[in-house]
Amino acid sequence: QVQLVESGGGLVQPGGSLRLSCAASGRIFSINAMGWYRQAPGKQRELVASISSGGMTNYADSVKGRFTISRDNAKNTVYLQMNSLKPEDAAVYYCNADVRTSAWSRWLEVWGQGTLVTVSS
Repeated sequence: QVQLVESGGGLVQPGGSLRLSCAASGRIFSINAMGWYRQAPGKQRELVASISSGGMTNYADSVKGRFTISRDNAKNTVYLQMNSLKPEDAAVYYCNADVRTSAWSRWLEVWGQGTLVTVSS
């Protein structure tokens, strides 16, 4: 009923920048928190950044000062601007959102399919 579609991943050199986008579509009544997670090979999925419906943000210590999360509520879209990328930022990045499909439905946690970010020279 609800889909999250990420875009913007790719190959970038160390020190470079990428901007990820994630658009929610389908039967959406409201979206609460949205966030970005990442998972590198052999590692657990970890939170990168999150943003509340009101715009309050939270970042992993490893990306503070380099990454910026933002959202456009009118477009049901969340962004992740990634600057000064490091090899250790390479991972599959997943979008996440808490969504309600109607005024009386419970909150659903929805995940995107992931987009690959490779940081290499």
